[in-house]
Amino acid sequence: MKCINLDEKWTFRRGFLDSIGALEGAPGVEVNLPHDGMIGTAVTPDAPAKSDMGYFKGDITNYTKYVMIPKEWENECVGLQFDGVMMNATVDINGGKVALQHYGYAPFYVDLTKYVTFGEENRITIHTNTSMETTSRWYTGSGLFREVKLCHAPRVHIVPDGVFVYTKEVADGYAFLEAQVEIENTTLENRMVEVSISLVKDGSEEIETQTKRVIQVNSCDREIARIALNVKNPMLWDAENPNLYQVKVQAKNLGVYRTRLVKDDTATVDEAVTLFGIRTITADSVRGLRINGKEVKLKGGCVHHDNGLLGAVSLYESEARKVRKLKEVGFNAIRTAHNPPSAALIEACDREGMYVFDEAFDAWGMAKRGGDYSQFFADCWEKDLTAFVRRDRNHPSVIIWSTGNEIPERGGLDNGYTLATQLAETMRKVDGTRPVSNGICTLWAGLDDTLAKGQNQSQNAADSEAIKWENVTEPFTNGLDIVGYNYMEYLYENDHEMFPERVILGSENFPQVIGYRWPMVERLPYVIGDFTWTAWDYLGEAGIGKAVYVDKDDPLVEKGSWSLMPQPGSPFPWRTANDADFDITGHMLPQGAYRNVVYGSDKTYLFSMHPETFGKVEMITMWGFPVVLSNWNYSGFEGKPVELVVYSRAEEVEVIVNGQSLGRKPVGTEPPMPNSVRFETVYQPGKVEAISYRGGKEISRDTLLTTGEAAEIRITPEKLEMKADGHDVIYVGIEVLDKDGLVVPDAAAKLSAKVSGCAVLAGFGSGNPITDEDYTDEETVSYRGRAMAILRSGYEKGAVNLTVSAEGLNTVQVDLQVI
Repeated sequence: MKCINLDEKWTFRRGFLDSIGALEGAPGVEVNLPHDGMIGTAVTPDAPAKSDMGYFKGDITNYTKYVMIPKEWENECVGLQFDGVMMNATVDINGGKVALQHYGYAPFYVDLTKYVTFGEENRITIHTNTSMETTSRWYTGSGLFREVKLCHAPRVHIVPDGVFVYTKEVADGYAFLEAQVEIENTTLENRMVEVSISLVKDGSEEIETQTKRVIQVNSCDREIARIALNVKNPMLWDAENPNLYQVKVQAKNLGVYRTRLVKDDTATVDEAVTLFGIRTITADSVRGLRINGKEVKLKGGCVHHDNGLLGAVSLYESEARKVRKLKEVGFNAIRTAHNPPSAALIEACDREGMYVFDEAFDAWGMAKRGGDYSQFFADCWEKDLTAFVRRDRNHPSVIIWSTGNEIPERGGLDNGYTLATQLAETMRKVDGTRPVSNGICTLWAGLDDTLAKGQNQSQNAADSEAIKWENVTEPFTNGLDIVGYNYMEYLYENDHEMFPERVILGSENFPQVIGYRWPMVERLPYVIGDFTWTAWDYLGEAGIGKAVYVDKDDPLVEKGSWSLMPQPGSPFPWRTANDADFDITGHMLPQGAYRNVVYGSDKTYLFSMHPETFGKVEMITMWGFPVVLSNWNYSGFEGKPVELVVYSRAEEVEVIVNGQSLGRKPVGTEPPMPNSVRFETVYQPGKVEAISYRGGKEISRDTLLTTGEAAEIRITPEKLEMKADGHDVIYVGIEVLDKDGLVVPDAAAKLSAKVSGCAVLAGFGSGNPITDEDYTDEETVSYRGRAMAILRSGYEKGAVNLTVSAEGLNTVQVDLQVI
């Protein structure tokens, strides 16, 4: 099918549009898609979902666009391709409902052929409904948050997402591929169709190989053309070498088949193009995970679907930027927690080189929240799962499928054991080339009343001695090629004794433990990787990552870290999870620095702890991280004891404070945080240096400096040009500096931004996890001396100006271009 991007100029309204009169009475707001109808709304303490949604509220919204359907398409098929609509969406054409889609994350196609009027404008209205709260355990956003396409094709055509190409083998200088092309015939006669396929390197027109096949497709039916391709001297895809091809397919209608072929005078032709990479995948408990025959350990991070200041809007450049930054820390894999991601993210992983653990559901038939997908699961799961796998199955970055996360049915309730196998087999039916997994956790939920007695009901708590997790969940793993273990690293070696053929994946783990868990992952061949919760901070599940410092006699000490996570959730205005290697603006946090060292970097990272925490008891939630700061500004604490923390994989570290050495210490190698070392000193303004040594020689160093007062701001765009496609963005970092140009790490400056020209201010804010700011307005406050502005292009070329002012400081501006 030929598809036209339909994202430009929709009219957005709140509420339900039930008549043409209501349409005329509410002018609405013009928006370009993708668009999040929730991110610009106010957060309030009375939000029904509370911290689950970062104190945002759901509502009912609608989007309308008038589209001319050409007269010359009258003998063709016409439809809309949605990459996802959040959620409970209805599609109306000219006032009539033609489709309903509950699951917000799944792609879907709506055939409009029987409903549109050719040669005229047709009104498309999409309603979305996130008001059935609580709909999720995290921020969902709302509306048309992913791209929409208008598709048309001849009556004999390639089905949407109907091209499937996979690598059977790479050997003897060749890649042996098989293509399956699904053809639909909507005419009233049996047809003969010539299906031709060619493979070209991405960005080139030179054909690497091509072939064709003729098949018969009966009236009002579908048929699959199966075609072998041999590629000489193939370029293989992996995370380090993301070599890509384009598969180009044509389906030519040769004519009617009666007792012989009767050729048409004018043969119609349909076309499709898909991105593809040549690579092989195997996984077993002896050799581990192998990509193209080489063992790979997955250095993974769980990533939710939102893009921070942009809300749930998914744009290719935002997703690619995220992937690039994750790779800089050392990640080579992401888990799409806990739902189908956008097509933009998957393409970014293909192009940038990032393995994907591609996940389908957070809930099946048993609810986790009252308004979640569980109420529609029985009727919709097969359709949604199939559409998701069909969309992603050509992408080389996708190496593992996941049927779900921490599913309550893992203990067998609600027919969970057989359902688990059924979902896995459905995935294999659509794509049998990748292993299937599921992120399984302990039995803090998912047991009947009798078995649940005596179990710790806290999320991801360890099981009691009376319950054998392996026995209870074994039937649930029946359909899995790889068993995902959420927060159960302590079971790996024991379970290998019980199930020696089982391939284990650390599908979700606490961020603090990577230092002593990762060497175990590297040592055990049957454990193929580890995924931290999380790699990138996100909206909702607010405050699950906390650390506080209290006196030894504080009642919290006896209650333990779970007391930092009260049952109603984190108090208003907590907004983000605060549990990640990067904040929502893409600024690397100390957790990311530590991981970078654990994954093999020779860098030295120096941090301090606030003097007011010295000598106190550190209490951290399981998803939290110690509060270490890139800061040496502690006015008023002169002469007070302070602790310095260094992350390094060297043999020893020396710390020098204002020219005086504190000596050298060996870098820790034991839990709780190997690859780290701590020093105590007395705070005095000035300069602190940490120097890492191996074999007596310096390998790297880091520095903390006391800065002056905030004197000015600096803005730094990450690029100077963006495309006039409505989807491109420029991230502009904002820093508060002292008179010497140093970032003031404790500066909270009031900032305002103005954008003029051919772009809009799509997001403006900081990484502050506790805020009631509106990311879509022109005001924010810097957090630890930093903020971010995101400019988004429209569809016009021309100049753009960004002006940023700081209260009591200077005003700066930068000129950019939309090309």
